Amino acid sequence: MKQTNATDRRDFLRLAGLGILGAALGFPRLGKSAAGGFQGLEKRKPNFVFILIDDLGWADLGCYGSKFHETPNLDRFAAGAMHFTDGYAACAVCSPTRASILTGKYPARLHITDWISGEGNRPSQRLTIPEWQKFLPLTETTIAKALKPAGYTSAVIGKWHQGGPDYFPLHHGFDVNIAGGDIGHPASYFWPFGAENNHHRVPGLAERGGKEGNYLTDQLTDEAEQFIAANKDKPFFLYFAHYAVHTPLMAKPDKLAKYKAKTPVDGQTNATYAAMMESVDESVGRILRQLESLGLAENTVVVFTGDNGGLWPQATCNAPLRAGKGFAYEGGTREPFIIRWPGVTKPGAICATPVCSIDFFPTLLEIAGVPLPGAVDGLSLVPLLKQAGVPARDALYWHYPHYWGGVPPRVRPFGAVRAGDWKLIEFFEDMNCELYNLKDDLGEARDLAKDKPEKVAELRAKLHAWRAAVGAQMPAPNANYNPAAVPRTKKGKRVADAEQRVMATES
Repeated sequence: MKQTNATDRRDFLRLAGLGILGAALGFPRLGKSAAGGFQGLEKRKPNFVFILIDDLGWADLGCYGSKFHETPNLDRFAAGAMHFTDGYAACAVCSPTRASILTGKYPARLHITDWISGEGNRPSQRLTIPEWQKFLPLTETTIAKALKPAGYTSAVIGKWHQGGPDYFPLHHGFDVNIAGGDIGHPASYFWPFGAENNHHRVPGLAERGGKEGNYLTDQLTDEAEQFIAANKDKPFFLYFAHYAVHTPLMAKPDKLAKYKAKTPVDGQTNATYAAMMESVDESVGRILRQLESLGLAENTVVVFTGDNGGLWPQATCNAPLRAGKGFAYEGGTREPFIIRWPGVTKPGAICATPVCSIDFFPTLLEIAGVPLPGAVDGLSLVPLLKQAGVPARDALYWHYPHYWGGVPPRVRPFGAVRAGDWKLIEFFEDMNCELYNLKDDLGEARDLAKDKPEKVAELRAKLHAWRAAVGAQMPAPNANYNPAAVPRTKKGKRVADAEQRVMATES
């Protein structure tokens, strides 16, 4: 594990040649005090703006290599922040990662291991999924709950998806909840964001105002701006969780027309998705400009990331990473991961140390000067942000004892571990393992399991020990399994483990 400021890292293939320089891109300089903190604002707690994008692919931003999507605001933001090349979501689907952000704990420890409420058991599945937790327990300490004694006002604006009404944000330490409920995606991206009888109507947002034609991403940004303005004189934590870019794919007409006229690049071909990404980018630009205009930028830590990989192949292409949302491969879990801590993070810094969504909880609390409320799985990234050291961690882990998706490809239950450059994936149906060296093979095209049995044994033992330590739930044989019910590809072939490979799209 290492960190670097170079923009031409050999294994960060698509970043090469972008020339990320904060000053060159016009990002404002942020002052640093002699003590290394916020200039002239040492006595006030820092604010936090945490921007979370739904189903965001690692290669969806210009600063992460996209040549089709236009994200100038995010590119400028990354140029003035620390930009992680190996940042991960704790799960390849949404709800578990969100729980990990809020608590600093692995989804396997929380027993929140699928999107809430999941697909359930079916005769087509060889394994029965465990009785997992379909809500974030009120006994868990969220970031908002931990920050409250320090005088913070906290808000959720956007997607929540952590259980039913008894587990909504106001029960988890947040003071404000706008548009957060139990839905995983909106009924519509246009006002009123779904019919009144549609369960996926964005909860309460249209009732706060708006008019025909208003776009969801824009209206949520209006609400975020209002929250920041109303709380500019006291420390705040804004958890700004866009519903974008989750399906249904719906974009503003002018932007859609723009991308329909563009030539697709590197497998990114979806004009609607690209237009949605541009709206997300404009939202981020608005928030950053407001922080500047209110004089808050130098005292506000801004985080930008996603909850799982991009929806592949329907919405985006995560190349050079393999596969996408739901999958054990890098395209399912590796995310854009950007943090700006004014006066601390060096503009344009690029960090190659593997980090994870479980790390946000201890990181934000350390920056705020708030002690951890108890044991967590994440590690503070403050040493990395200060370029003063590397967290003492030998591996990252994933656990997904579920089935997800249609045909092809279909996700099957798995566990995974990354230790250094090595990554092992264990598929629970037959306990078969795949082994990859990410330094040499970022696209996970060469399975080395047969060539390196000792490394397989080492990482499998590490993965099994971790599962035991966190109390991970495992699936069991399905007594009602019916092979005839297994979905088939377009050519009539039953979907097998091989369909987890990228080549399955040719079936």
